[in-house]
Amino acid sequence: MNKKRYDKRHCILLKGEYQINENKYSYRWTDAYGKRHAIYASDLDELRIKEQKVELNKLEGIKDPPATLTVERLYETWKNLKRGIKASTYSGYVYVFESLIKPSFGKKHVVDVKKSDVRAFYISLLEERGVAISTLDNVHNVLQQVFQYAVDDDILRKNPCDRVLKEIKVSYCSLKSEKRKSLSLKQETNFLQFLCDDERYQHWLPTFFIMANTGLRVGELTGLRWQDVDLENGTIDVNHTLGYFDHKDSKGIYFSINTPKTINGYRKVVMTEAVKEAFRLEKKNQELAGMESKDEIDGYDDFIFINRFGHVQHQGTLNKALRRIIRDFNVAAVAKGKTNPEDMLPHFSCHILRHTYATRLIESGSNVKFVQYQMGHSEIQTTFDTYVSVSAEFKNREINSFESYMKSTSSILSSMLPNA
Repeated sequence: MNKKRYDKRHCILLKGEYQINENKYSYRWTDAYGKRHAIYASDLDELRIKEQKVELNKLEGIKDPPATLTVERLYETWKNLKRGIKASTYSGYVYVFESLIKPSFGKKHVVDVKKSDVRAFYISLLEERGVAISTLDNVHNVLQQVFQYAVDDDILRKNPCDRVLKEIKVSYCSLKSEKRKSLSLKQETNFLQFLCDDERYQHWLPTFFIMANTGLRVGELTGLRWQDVDLENGTIDVNHTLGYFDHKDSKGIYFSINTPKTINGYRKVVMTEAVKEAFRLEKKNQELAGMESKDEIDGYDDFIFINRFGHVQHQGTLNKALRRIIRDFNVAAVAKGKTNPEDMLPHFSCHILRHTYATRLIESGSNVKFVQYQMGHSEIQTTFDTYVSVSAEFKNREINSFESYMKSTSSILSSMLPNA
């Protein structure tokens, strides 16, 4: 019969429990693999709460991670096993962790991380680092996957990141990313007309006209080759993208060919006659300037959109050109006495032209499935929630159309009103 053991307060110590000193207790056990473990607490009550968790882990098959396992070490294991994503996406994950998570949160011990810790970390990024909600989305995406790996591998019972971002967004609703606004039809027309009229920027007209009238992503457009464009049948075969990012190898940052963003990204975008003319204009301009595509990237060559040196276009270069165009357009507008916001161009990036295209399709009455296809979206909800803006003119036109259609019912109410 085992002899009862007592601590210095004459409380009975159970199997595996030990008092180290006045303010420290330990519980020791051996797992199914014969490995010894120990946990510590400042008093017996706290120790036994921890013991219950250990026993519950045993019953549920949860592994006993080493107390020294940090979020950073868990991330490294997850990163080394991560497969099935594009190199650019992988590079983005690495950048987010290295720049935003690793310096502080990465040092935390996995077994100690609670939902409140994740929430406090997110709040600190918003309030102390000043990151945008969209950036916080990226941080959450990485941490959610890292901790989910621990759950799936029976290291943790539940993911401490679950639902935290949603709670943060509710608390910081004023910081939520607004839907990126597309250009109005008038702004789009003014923008393209300015490119046509200003000799400094005429060479950019085909590029930005095609972007605004096809909805192609920047990487899809800059990666296009002449063989991808069928002017006879009026289609653009989107089967790859061009990316420029840090590959985390000896070469560092360079261009590479990637697969489309999703399976629905593979598509044959239908062109208007005007888009065909824009491609013909681009070819004519290059022939007159003696320009030829010089790059071969991952076996791909004969790129359409090149700079004056014959190299593929960079997204940063396109956005920089847009900033100059917008600046000079607005300077010219002010000089003409035009100060109405609708007469000016807002600051926008290449991606806004994609938003603009989706909005124009809806405004023109295009079938929603056609819009989804042209945009290359897997879910139609993405098309509407993220890309489609509704202008005041469009809303007025639609309600007037509805009112005209429902005229027979409207007259019923009119008959009840006193004569004017």
